[in-house]
Amino acid sequence: MNYAPLARAAALCALLLAPCPAPLARAAAEPMPRLLTLREQQAERERWLKTRLDTMLLPMMRRHKVSMWIVVTEEFHPDPVVAHVAPPIPYVGRRDFFVFADRGADRLERLALVRYPEERLKRFFEVLNPPGRETAAALRRLVEERDPATIALNTGGTRGATGGLTHDAHRFLSETLGEKYARRFVPAEPLVIEYMDTRLPEELEHYRAAVAVTDLLTRRAFSNEVITPGRTTVGDVRFWLLQRVNALGLTVWFQPDLRVQRRSRDPGRTQQFLSVAEESLVIERGDVLHVDFGLDYMGLSTDWQKHAYVLLPGERDAPAGLKRALANTNRLQDSLLSHARPGRSGAEVYEATMADMKRAGLEAMIYSHSVGTQGHALGAAIDFRSASLPGPDRQLLREGSYTSIELNTSTPVPEWGGQKVTIMQEDDAYLTADGFKWFRPRQTAFYLIR
Repeated sequence: MNYAPLARAAALCALLLAPCPAPLARAAAEPMPRLLTLREQQAERERWLKTRLDTMLLPMMRRHKVSMWIVVTEEFHPDPVVAHVAPPIPYVGRRDFFVFADRGADRLERLALVRYPEERLKRFFEVLNPPGRETAAALRRLVEERDPATIALNTGGTRGATGGLTHDAHRFLSETLGEKYARRFVPAEPLVIEYMDTRLPEELEHYRAAVAVTDLLTRRAFSNEVITPGRTTVGDVRFWLLQRVNALGLTVWFQPDLRVQRRSRDPGRTQQFLSVAEESLVIERGDVLHVDFGLDYMGLSTDWQKHAYVLLPGERDAPAGLKRALANTNRLQDSLLSHARPGRSGAEVYEATMADMKRAGLEAMIYSHSVGTQGHALGAAIDFRSASLPGPDRQLLREGSYTSIELNTSTPVPEWGGQKVTIMQEDDAYLTADGFKWFRPRQTAFYLIR
């Protein structure tokens, strides 16, 4: 009698009945955090906006020598700053204007020239609603009456949120206000960076909830709930995540990307990073899986990267060489956190951390960035790009701000014949006087898929 099928069945039963690996057990036991309804979200975000406009914006304008800030948003071309300086609602006028003017003492004047006078705007702005043909005259009169020394426009930056003013809108402002005031235009970039990178204490627990949702969905995606080795494709996992985010009433700011490292298979490279796997690729036993995933909630974005290992028959844990590779990336995280403090530049932290890695003999890359109002938000980056900037252009780490600690190490794995495995981790953290604190515990063990 051939006992091989019975032996395989017994081994499979033993594997299925084995205790659930700790990371998966935690994910199964931990409930999804309660998310606010749309109405609750709107109310909370308007409270944040009131704090920003009542107490923060005027001092920032004065620090950057801005007398007037004009933010322009257009139908089909919304300025990314608008949702954070005005109530987060759709603005669909041909061209709407939000004007902030320093009127001396402690007075910040706020005016909105909009086509559709939505009632929520009236809680924050004096709303002007001239007929379309009279908008230019109304704007010109508004500026002439205040005669600002400088007029900041959302130009001058290399990032989308610091360059939201379109060419047509700039031409409209120049022609409408005339040469006298066009000479007073200044880039709003420094003001926009400080405003967008300054987090409120009230935001923190809501962002923690967003990170928790990101974490719990990632753990479920990297489990046997979703993945059946030999059958599930990369595309299946991607669309499972997209569907679950949609079911929660949330959105993603980029599609989830998966990478697959496999013994004796070159994963390929796109620029300096491992290539994203094709959706048609079938996940097999022995694979190292990686996901890059982030979602939007309450006007804030998360960014998250984690790894799973697909157990070979008879295995109960990842091979020691893979575990060492993950530990090396944890060591890189520890080093970065040891150097990061408010007031240091991202470049300083990068250079100090990479020096640690060189002494340790580890092959490492760091490409950490601000996170919050966007997934790739404004603020100090800790990466190889910031290290090349001249001193005056280096952004400083700001206490209270959020950073996505994104990095990797590559380690030869003996069980894979010395083939290098790259462990890419990304965890959202907030900066305190004592350094970064994780919103969620970082990954220190592979998520295991049977």
